Amino acid sequence: MNSKYLTILLKQEAENELNISEIKRCMAHLKKLLDSNDISLISAYRSRNAEFRKLPPKVKVIFPQFTPHKINRDWIYQQFGSLSALHFTTEERIFKNQILAAESSPPDKPLIDEPFTVTTIPTDIDDLTNVAYLGDEKIWTSGQGNIMMLHNVHGELLESIQTKSGNWPEDIAVMKNGDLVYADYNESTVNIVKNNQIQTVVRLRRWRPLNVCGTSSGDLLVVMLSLDEEQTKIVRYSRYKATQVIQYNDQGKPLYSSGYSIKHISENNNQDICVSDNGACAVVVVNQTGKLRFRYTGSFHFDFEVNENEIFADAYFRNDFFTPAGITTDSQNRILTADLANKCIHVLDQDGQFLLYIFCDLFDPLGLSVGERDCLLVAECRPREVKKIQYCMQVNKMYMHF
Repeated sequence: MNSKYLTILLKQEAENELNISEIKRCMAHLKKLLDSNDISLISAYRSRNAEFRKLPPKVKVIFPQFTPHKINRDWIYQQFGSLSALHFTTEERIFKNQILAAESSPPDKPLIDEPFTVTTIPTDIDDLTNVAYLGDEKIWTSGQGNIMMLHNVHGELLESIQTKSGNWPEDIAVMKNGDLVYADYNESTVNIVKNNQIQTVVRLRRWRPLNVCGTSSGDLLVVMLSLDEEQTKIVRYSRYKATQVIQYNDQGKPLYSSGYSIKHISENNNQDICVSDNGACAVVVVNQTGKLRFRYTGSFHFDFEVNENEIFADAYFRNDFFTPAGITTDSQNRILTADLANKCIHVLDQDGQFLLYIFCDLFDPLGLSVGERDCLLVAECRPREVKKIQYCMQVNKMYMHF
């Protein structure tokens, strides 16, 4: 069919080209007569304008037309069925977020009046500073040595890994997938341990990593200090590529203190980012976008003026200043931070309101992590041990206990 139509179009194209050629030949002949003085040639000339005014036949395209048959509705009903008529009714609505909240919200676990130590887990870590819960009652620990150790809750050593550089890890964390990640301050790198193999995933220039944590989405948050120790910032890494920087508040002022100091970091279940800024004697909490939500500064009134975002708690302390160290969060969005000088743990709600102090004869509380059923794990430096502390009511499918 296409070749038939193409033949018609080519034939008309050839006729048009022939006419154009004839017109050009006549124009050349007329130009020659204009330049000639031969009266006989001029007398013999006959105009062909009438011939050229006649246009070639126009090709009219007639498109195919569909001629439908009469529709047999009974046959269609037999083959496909029929559609019922539109009608309206009403029913009680339940919003999807209410269903999700009912299905996914963790059970309420109220705080208990007197927290207590469940067990003490001895380690061989010198100057124990960090603890990270792996799961299945296993914990990673590290200190001021180049060995990271995996223990069970009975204190049995399950695995030990030496850092890639031989330096002691500044901080450790367990990612969502169970991989161990650690910060190497002196090498300016962040490294991940997979199948007993160490891989450098972040290499910094002009910055050094201080503390790290994994997020519920699998991202990595790194607190870092500039080489001149004048700036501190948090960088979010998605698939180990920087995607967010948190450094200043809405007024352009630094959110975190400068200088080398403890700045443990944890993501809350509401995606808030919580930092225990020891240099500022404050817990600094920003939302997922990096906007300041509040600063918790313990129960002490300092000489300098504080703004409306400062939150204070009233209690007796062994010292007159708040020295935050490790920080973690639990299933109830509560924030727990170690107070090194006052040898206790502060428990806050997700909005920074003070809830509870945990003492439990703590000596050097540094690193914190929350284990299964919201048991608190506290790494104590000089005793070289991890304390497992019960601070809230435990809920089981069959029973409830403390």
